[in-house]
Amino acid sequence: MARARDERLWALVRAERGALAKELAGFGIEQWRHGTLCGEWDVEQVVAHLTAAASLNQWRWLRSMAAARFRPDVHNRRRVAEYCGSTPAETLDRFRAVINSTTAPSGHTPAYLGEVVVHAQDIRRPLGLSRTPSVDALTPVANFFAGRNFAVASRTRVAGLQLKADDGPFAVGTGPLVTGSTLALVMGMAGRVSYLAELDGPGVQTLRSRL
Repeated sequence: MARARDERLWALVRAERGALAKELAGFGIEQWRHGTLCGEWDVEQVVAHLTAAASLNQWRWLRSMAAARFRPDVHNRRRVAEYCGSTPAETLDRFRAVINSTTAPSGHTPAYLGEVVVHAQDIRRPLGLSRTPSVDALTPVANFFAGRNFAVASRTRVAGLQLKADDGPFAVGTGPLVTGSTLALVMGMAGRVSYLAELDGPGVQTLRSRL
């Protein structure tokens, strides 16, 4: 049962990577250099980060983190530099090469689905692109984010709040209600402040104060 679930999640990862790659294929240089929701990273750097995430097994990840003295920002910056090509086209080719990859530093498959879901929206929103991942892809990410701090402090951010999607089955927690689309809830848990405007309920202000 666990293996079947894992295979289903990896299929969703492949679908989300493939959808992003198709969008990127039509980008001009201004779009590749456009800012994203990932701080100082532009679109090309976010894509290189996604390629790195799909290329590092547990040993390679540990070795990279150790070399960075377990500073995630240093690790990420070095891997982005490694997986950026000499041109955006080369960076895209490298990303395409890992679309079907199931390589990951750990067995937390929902987290790696979350990686591509969140970072794809980090690219799309500033550029005004409208694609939304399926509720089937978003729901396991939402459940994982609500239940565990992994790459981001998502569980801490929503502690003591009730979250309920208005477009799917996701519903967890007790306390002041935060409701909205599954995507907006996922992005809010991931710390993307711009998505809070799409959420409603008495718990939104508490969530905002924690970002």
